[in-house]
Amino acid sequence: MRRAEFVTAVVLALFSVYLMWKSGEGPEWDTEYIHWANTGVNIDNSGPGKGFWPFYLALGMLVSCIWIMFNSIRRTSPPSQSDEPFMDGYARRMLLTVGGGLIGFLILIDIVSMYFAIAIFMFYYMLFLGRHPLMLSLVTSLVVPFWLYLFFDIVMTKVQPKGMRWMEDAFYNPAGELFRGMSLVSILLCFIVTGAILAWVARSANRTGDA
Repeated sequence: MRRAEFVTAVVLALFSVYLMWKSGEGPEWDTEYIHWANTGVNIDNSGPGKGFWPFYLALGMLVSCIWIMFNSIRRTSPPSQSDEPFMDGYARRMLLTVGGGLIGFLILIDIVSMYFAIAIFMFYYMLFLGRHPLMLSLVTSLVVPFWLYLFFDIVMTKVQPKGMRWMEDAFYNPAGELFRGMSLVSILLCFIVTGAILAWVARSANRTGDA
């Protein structure tokens, strides 16, 4: 267990450094772009750059990995003090089911867009792995990606991958025209109404489970 903890932390730390580097890259067509220029807050008050959140999330993951490695070397964490095997049969099955779902999610991003891929993955995770009720799984997997779309694409204007061209033309272009023509108050109402629907479905599911 100790070796697995340390090796995993090292691998994730290297992956964090890679993500930080990629976050600082600019568009290929901009030959005058300076690396890391998009990881700060824009001076024209237009908000953080496109690489801001990926960079600092990856930085946080790197710091966490270094801390895990430090505790592993000192043997102060529970895994570093354990002689048990890293994975048993159940853990291997969960790795395949969850890891397979994540791989499927990454593949779907370029096909059906980031938000629909999130919706499909959440539905799969909640219904088949979490064993939540069908209605709660369905509503959650629709409402949460809708919130993410409103927040990133509409409010923050940080466009996410839209999948294949037919998906963008058939769905996202009309939706973008609709929501960008709405006021912030109307968009806030969209958050509130969909949140109320989700809360009602979750409460109904809890009542059914208690019964």
